[in-house]
Amino acid sequence: MNKIFRNVLLCLSIFSLLFASGCRSFNKEVIESEYERDEFVVMETADSKVEMIFTYAENQSDTYPTTQGAEKFAELVKERTNGRIEIVVKSEGDLGDETSIIEQLSFGGVDFARISLAILAEEIPKLGVFILPFLYKNKEHEQRVLEGEIGQEALDYIGTTRANIVGLSWYDSGVRHFYTVKKPIKTIEDLKGMKIRVQDSELMKSMVRSLGGIPVVMSYDEVYQGLQLGDIDGAENNWPSYESKKHFKVAKYMTETGHSRIPDIQVCSKNVWNKLSSEDREIIKECAAESAKFEKQLWKQRERSSKERTTRNGVEVVEISEEEKEKFKEAVEPLYEQLREDYKELVDEIKALGSE
Repeated sequence: MNKIFRNVLLCLSIFSLLFASGCRSFNKEVIESEYERDEFVVMETADSKVEMIFTYAENQSDTYPTTQGAEKFAELVKERTNGRIEIVVKSEGDLGDETSIIEQLSFGGVDFARISLAILAEEIPKLGVFILPFLYKNKEHEQRVLEGEIGQEALDYIGTTRANIVGLSWYDSGVRHFYTVKKPIKTIEDLKGMKIRVQDSELMKSMVRSLGGIPVVMSYDEVYQGLQLGDIDGAENNWPSYESKKHFKVAKYMTETGHSRIPDIQVCSKNVWNKLSSEDREIIKECAAESAKFEKQLWKQRERSSKERTTRNGVEVVEISEEEKEKFKEAVEPLYEQLREDYKELVDEIKALGSE
């Protein structure tokens, strides 16, 4: 879907919200282009006054934890602004893939979004530190990093970059594993020559190469067909994504390598942020943080249920030995050396929190 078509869809979605029958009865409608007058849309309704309507981009389904977290965020913002601010969540990638969403955020075509840190790290290289393979010992280690001083500093840093976005809160995205079609991965040698789908991330491509595989960048929505047609031999992702998009139906082998923990992040376009009052900014931050707690609870439940559902449907789960996992870790060590040149202190600080 090209950029022009996506923007046309965005306009249509906003107008359908405003004029759909049965949704609201408007006393007065003032609809002008934000780009022409540098103001937000103001509308008086029969029961409230909506001062601002924003879009929120999400590429997962309506039932996915991150989408439900986004809906919670929108609900909280509307409630705490007494209906002045309304956020419309567009799921299923309706507004484009994550790479295009970052671009749209930068010029104001999209107002809020939930995106993978792997994609954002392509725009802000320092964030690549947080997605290094085998960086975190476990979920508790990751949470200490993201929910502590280091995580807050990273959110603040995003707002100082040329990406033109503001970091709001961290969402859980679990731990990632490899899943394959024809044969299971039991050793690092099994990965040699396999075509593995990865996100559009240089770090993730380098990781697969270092393990002997062939990285194939492919849109998330194309992975099922890619697995089915043999365009790729496998992919790497978390349990809920594997189950949600039904990849388990065509890739029956799941190897729990736990090679990466790539958090998701809620962000806001700086074009929007700069127009908000200091009071509304605080409300947005508070609601983002509260929705993150809600999302993490949902994630924990979904991770468990996704694994149970897929194994009931014939998925073979492979657990590699600690000895074999050490070979995986050794293979990706060069990735650390590359980032240590610029961010050695940050890498060391994150690793140090794993020993607490």
